[in-house]
Amino acid sequence: MVHQYKLNNYNIVLDTCSGSVHSVDDVAYDIIAMYPDHDEQEIVNAMMEKYGDRPDVTPEDIRFCIEDITTLKNNHKLFTPDTYEPLAGEFKKRNIGVIKALCLHVSHTCNLNCEYCFASQGKYHGERALMSFEVGKRAIDFLIENSGTRRNLEVDFFGGEPLLNWDVCKQVVAYARSKEKETGKHFRFTVTTNGMLIDDDMIDFCNKEISNVVLSLDGRKEVHDRTRVDYKGNGSYDQIVPKFQKIVKARGGKNYYMRGTFTHANTDFTKDIFHMADLGFTELSMEPVVSKPGDPLALTEEDLPILKEQYELLAKEMLKRDREGKGFTFYHYMIDLKSGPCIYKRISGCGSGTEYMAVTPWGDLYPCHQFVGEEKFKLGNIYEGVTNHEIQEDFRCCNAYARPDCQDCWAKLYCSGGCAANAYHATGSVKGIYEYGCELFRKRMECAIMLQVAEDLEGIDGSVRHGYTSANFSVGEGNLADDDCGDCSSDDCTSGK
Repeated sequence: MVHQYKLNNYNIVLDTCSGSVHSVDDVAYDIIAMYPDHDEQEIVNAMMEKYGDRPDVTPEDIRFCIEDITTLKNNHKLFTPDTYEPLAGEFKKRNIGVIKALCLHVSHTCNLNCEYCFASQGKYHGERALMSFEVGKRAIDFLIENSGTRRNLEVDFFGGEPLLNWDVCKQVVAYARSKEKETGKHFRFTVTTNGMLIDDDMIDFCNKEISNVVLSLDGRKEVHDRTRVDYKGNGSYDQIVPKFQKIVKARGGKNYYMRGTFTHANTDFTKDIFHMADLGFTELSMEPVVSKPGDPLALTEEDLPILKEQYELLAKEMLKRDREGKGFTFYHYMIDLKSGPCIYKRISGCGSGTEYMAVTPWGDLYPCHQFVGEEKFKLGNIYEGVTNHEIQEDFRCCNAYARPDCQDCWAKLYCSGGCAANAYHATGSVKGIYEYGCELFRKRMECAIMLQVAEDLEGIDGSVRHGYTSANFSVGEGNLADDDCGDCSSDDCTSGK
């Protein structure tokens, strides 16, 4: 499958199944569009009719370009057939029962009352609760016992607000560290916080033990304080921004990212991203809210073209700021087109319910944090293990090829079928799709690929190569086709196996 689009004065051609990306001129762009369904003479006639008044376009040059396209096709860099579907159901079977990560809900309560919170202000539609150390300790043992030969294991401290139970978090880390040598495991910890309780002790501990800190900030003060308020209705911006700046400075500007949410109330969300960058934050993320239709903050169909324009504006501004030495990273534009992730990850998806699970304060297991509190998705618990094998099998079979609506989508090997939770809440099935989210994802991918093209073509003079495949430039180099990895358990493998 080939996807073609124009963005920021680049003509981009993506060969979905090989991962190759080509930046071409107008003539080559049009020839590629005609190539699958027209013979050579038809293409020559059409190109001469459209570009015949240009002195640099001749029938001979067009034929040279067609030859180049044929060579790329024969080398599996254009019009590469999709051979992955038969493998889709096999990859996850290689590691049945192996868990690599847990999301520990150490706090089912919160000190903020955010209007759009999917977790019902941390309660997850249930009772407020804090995880005990005994439960956290057992969760670590459960992860070790079910991790197979994996060495690197991941634990996220989540809530609600995890800093409301920070002492237990520290005890869990200490216990996990005490088990590393005897088990041959290595733990990486992440914490997600609204920032209200950040202090020097928390910063010092995170710098020693926490691999990544996720900080919740929605951007401009008026935007942030509209929804991220305390139980008295007071905004939190003025309290948290100085604390965020302090912890980011203490971490040397690394191993963190700002995580915001945009809603119908701020469809101009790029202003919030730029505001965070102007505050000195360089690792940024801004997620679209997922709300019930009719909610005042829910994104609407009328918002969609505005949001797509915003993503393009963001990509162009990132290029500009990078050239000015003021660059920043946007989480959704972080893609590696040259070396991964491998086809295992592309096909199998996020691993929720199989490789990754959420643990409640009581030790119950759910496929991920977005399913916590929905009883039908309870998988079991950390004492007895997974007992709801029927639900787990649904998630095991959930991949880019299990969703009929994904079959003709050019981006399916980049989203791996999308988020099961969003699909379920939109359609009632984990094998459905959240079409609104798909639209935004495809636009983000187009922008992310354009950024890679722009960065890699910096300094190239733009001279014509191979007829009209101007700067015939392949980023992917077939990285999607590296499917002969067996039962790899490399610690550095981006497949997460």
